[in-house]
Parts: sequence; structure tokens; C-alpha cells
Amino acid sequence: MNSLRSVGLSLLLCSVGYLAQPSSASSQTPTVKPDTVRDGQHDFDYEIGTWKIHLSRLQDRLAGSKTWVEFDGTSVTRKIWDGRGNIEEFETDSPTGHIEGLTLRVYNPLTHQWSIYWASSKDPDLGQPLQPMVGEFKDRHGEFYDQELWKGRSVYVRFVWSKITPNSAHFEQSYSDDGGKTWEVNWITDQTRVKDEPEKTH
Repeated sequence: MNSLRSVGLSLLLCSVGYLAQPSSASSQTPTVKPDTVRDGQHDFDYEIGTWKIHLSRLQDRLAGSKTWVEFDGTSVTRKIWDGRGNIEEFETDSPTGHIEGLTLRVYNPLTHQWSIYWASSKDPDLGQPLQPMVGEFKDRHGEFYDQELWKGRSVYVRFVWSKITPNSAHFEQSYSDDGGKTWEVNWITDQTRVKDEPEKTH
């Protein structure tokens, strides 16, 4: 698994490294005025650290399923690029399966939006093409969107981060196959911060 993590992480960083610094051409033609949009580069700072994770995953998506599979595990998120990005390692287990994933989040200071990339240990080539979720936070509520193929059909995908406190957060992933008119939640995680153990004194 460690080798898959290393390969996945290397590919992710290579694929999005250009976002670390805007190009000179982009710098000359910003899409928004800096004084009209808030700086969101610290919106994911709450994620830095170690968490206990409870995951509820819908057994099948966009198929009328009402069966949820429960997982428990941990995630560890560390900061990169002075806070303009972070990397999360995610691992959970259930009686019927194991999920191990890697998330890379990168902030674009020109658009004031985040791009979120996900890789699974079961799909170390990251899929073709590498597609990010894109969005932003407003009032500590984050929404991110993209369009993907699910069983050969194009669907909209939405990530929502909410109920954020210093020691907890709630996440939902939803799919829509009707152009965003209705959404089906298929992945829910609730996380609780693991407090650092106090240093031992002699």
C-alpha cells in the first residue's frame, strides 16, 4: 500500500503543481478583483491533524438503494505550500470492505477557489483524465462540483462540508442525473479530532 500511496501522491503533485504559483500571463489578467472576493486560502486549515472517521456509504448509487454500509477509520491531513494546499490520507474498514484513499486540495489565489483531487488505492492511475472538484466556502459552508461518468452516464457530483468546529466536521457527497434538479447523497462522513497525547516528563 505504501508504494501505491507514493505513486498516487507523486502523480497528484505533478498534475497540479502548476497551481502552486500562478503563471505570469494569468497574473496579468486576474478574473476577479482582489478587493471584492475574500481570501479563502485558510478555509481548510481546520482539517489539519488526525481524525477518527465514521463513514456511511450507500450500497449502490442512483439505483434506488436504501442500504447503507458503515465504516470506521482514521484520516491524517497535513499542510503544504504554506497553507495553499493540503494532503489527506484516508483509511476506513467495515466487515465487508476496506477503503484507502488520498485527497489533495489546492487553492487558486486568482479565482479564490479550491480544487480537490481524490485517488483510491484501488485506482492508483487516478483515472483518465484527472478531474478535480472545484468550489469555495461561504460562512464555513463549502460546496464543490464537477461532472463525471457513472456507469457510462454523465452525472453531476457535489461535495458539501458543513457543521465545522475545531474538533468535528461533516461531509456529504451527492450525485445528480437530472442536471442538478435533485441530488442523492451516497457518501457521508463525520469526523472527530484525535487530540495530541501530552508529552511525557521525566
